[in-house]
Amino acid sequence: MTHTVVLLVEKPLAPVDAAQVRALHAELDEPLRYHVLMPVEDAATRIEASLGSLAAGEVVTVPGLVLPDDDLERLQAELLAESRASLATTLDRLRTAGDDHTGSFEVDGELVSVDPVDALATTVQRLDAREAIVLTRPHLVAEFFHLDWTSRAKRKIGVPLLHLLEHRDQD
Repeated sequence: MTHTVVLLVEKPLAPVDAAQVRALHAELDEPLRYHVLMPVEDAATRIEASLGSLAAGEVVTVPGLVLPDDDLERLQAELLAESRASLATTLDRLRTAGDDHTGSFEVDGELVSVDPVDALATTVQRLDAREAIVLTRPHLVAEFFHLDWTSRAKRKIGVPLLHLLEHRDQD
């Protein structure tokens, strides 16, 4: 039986992070599969967040987002292309990080546009995964209130969950 690990990542894995993930399963004798989930950012949300941070000190509310549909579609296409490239980089780094796994292994993944924790829970169940790994940068406020991906996932999935903080040096 294949030992499936689902990874939820915010951005491309640094080589050191990929090596750390691979090292976790170095002694595994059964076939291994890594399935990576990478959220795709929504263009409208990105613009609204940017406007909100720019205006936070100047106005109480942020005006509604008004952009021509073709500009919004172009930005969304750019975000999708960036996400595809980031996912490809992550998959490649997992494939090439260390060759110390004694059994066979495969690496695949997908972009997700729904809530990342919901996608993780659904994918763990769909693939009958044995474990999950959430790899993020620190989110102090969300972690304090237990609203971060890891805290939410612990309440939602029924397999061991490991939270790794990504390294600051990404290359």
